Amino acid sequence: MEKIKMTTPLVEMDGDEMTRILWKMIKDELLLPFIDLKTEYYDLGLEHRNETNDQVTVDSANATKKYGVAVKCATITPNAARMTEYNLKEMWKSPNGTIRAMLDGTVFRAPIVVKGIEPCVKNWKKPITIARHAYGDVYKASEMKIPGAGKCELVYTAEDGTETRELIHNFTGAGVVQGQHNLCNSIESFAKSCFNYALDTKQDLWFATKDTISKKYDHTFKDIFQEIFDAEYKEKFEKAGITYFYTLIDDAVARVMKSEGGYIWACKNYDGDVMSDMVSSAFGSLAMMTSVLVSPDGYYEYEAAHGTVQRHYYKHLKGEETSTNSVATIFAWTGALKKRGELDSNAALSDFAEKLEKACIKTIEDGKMTKDLALITTNPVVLNSEDFIKAIRTTLEESLK
Repeated sequence: MEKIKMTTPLVEMDGDEMTRILWKMIKDELLLPFIDLKTEYYDLGLEHRNETNDQVTVDSANATKKYGVAVKCATITPNAARMTEYNLKEMWKSPNGTIRAMLDGTVFRAPIVVKGIEPCVKNWKKPITIARHAYGDVYKASEMKIPGAGKCELVYTAEDGTETRELIHNFTGAGVVQGQHNLCNSIESFAKSCFNYALDTKQDLWFATKDTISKKYDHTFKDIFQEIFDAEYKEKFEKAGITYFYTLIDDAVARVMKSEGGYIWACKNYDGDVMSDMVSSAFGSLAMMTSVLVSPDGYYEYEAAHGTVQRHYYKHLKGEETSTNSVATIFAWTGALKKRGELDSNAALSDFAEKLEKACIKTIEDGKMTKDLALITTNPVVLNSEDFIKAIRTTLEESLK
């Protein structure tokens, strides 16, 4: 068949370790044979981020603002061990944190549901979508090691020079301290994105924080959500027959475990990071979850919801066979291609992306899958990383005839 044409490029953000290996396989087997693929490429691998002093991450976010749609491979957020392993100039911040801050968006994550892969939580009948605030909190925190006894304070200096102080702790010995922040306009964007997404998908919306303990920080989130809902969305929700529900984060966890699913669960940045992994794993695998960053300005960045699969990468470097699930990374590409096709009125591109998603699901439902899924189903054919992608290609080619 003739390759599908693209009129506007995607922003392509390459990544690290095993997901970088899968990234190339996916392009070679599932995209380039069928699409005249146009991308503006940025290498967000840790070595190149280090070489550019992380400027490449900023450049990729600005390119997303220019072109509107990006697709991102999983990347390493370095810790002390990575500093040594990669001989880093400094402990670079999370690329996702940088990009999310620049785009001021909300991350929506939903499990990819496949027949025969039953959720660990038996009463979950419908997907649970995690809406993760994509700015601030621990991901933009400043930290300090306290060497010994002394006083630590929060200090706000207004533009006129006046100071407001709040005691953090009187240290009697060594310790650590962390300062987090958020922005009211970012929280407002988060709330509106969640309310709009709930209306678009006609799903109930839950929101949870720990406002009983964090009476200023978390309570501000709660208040902003409620104020915007009452002023702009209450009547719309009633008309759509859906509800907005607020509760404490620990109560939300208890309710989620006993629910049937089928709603959006809005979480602060860290909570959303953790809970999306719980939900995706319980539905089958960390590699079976979509993730899209939606900006209020109309920018979209698609990625897998999992990390770089470090353990498999080290096996790969030794020449050992791996069976790494590439579905979430494939769905990052298909999500970006569908959105690019929608924005460019390129139906052929969107249709191809839909068929590729269906080919992924059919391949698994036909019993051909990677080891992570084989462990939770019956009578599977276990394939290695490359053969699984090739099996998807075979299914895809059948659907394109």
